[in-house]
Amino acid sequence: MTKIITIHPENPQQRLIDQVVEVVRTGGLIAYPTDSAYALGCHIGDKMALDRIRAIRQLDKHKNFTLMCRDLSELATYAKVNNSDFRLLKSHTPGAYTFILNATPEVPRRLMHPKRKTIGMRVPNNPIALAIMETLGEPIMSSSLILPNDTAPLTDPYDIKESLDHQIELVIDGGFCGFDATSVIDMTGDEPEIQRRGCGDVSAFE
Repeated sequence: MTKIITIHPENPQQRLIDQVVEVVRTGGLIAYPTDSAYALGCHIGDKMALDRIRAIRQLDKHKNFTLMCRDLSELATYAKVNNSDFRLLKSHTPGAYTFILNATPEVPRRLMHPKRKTIGMRVPNNPIALAIMETLGEPIMSSSLILPNDTAPLTDPYDIKESLDHQIELVIDGGFCGFDATSVIDMTGDEPEIQRRGCGDVSAFE
């Protein structure tokens, strides 16, 4: 049975964050709040957990996953970014943006785009998500919580529990966090390219 725990959306209780991190470290799947919608997350190195997310969402092997990071200090490990792009990223993080970046060899092959060798990365402006990654000490492999045949993500923690009971280990009730997707910015070319307009302001990338 899937467990649900309530965590304060602005002042996350560390003892509860520790419980979430233990689930992630031991191969479990979590549904957690971000600054755009709820997401599915798992340990970055866990292929079995990744396959479970693919099965839940019925994704093919070409679907990109996102590395959810606590801050830009982890950027150099997983992505190649020049100085001007870094300044642009810094001015928009944390925030509701997913940045498509050229991946470094540190990124597990199964996480990157099979042809382009790119990876999606983002730093969410959500205290619960940031506390989880701070305690975990590394990014979370993440995917939008959009179920097959749906066009929008699930937004209510109890609906998530009902829909995914026995399929994931833990749902975090962190309150309502919106249902709009992130804005997606491709930073792999000479100029930023807006791939999707979401809840993050994209005027600086136009």
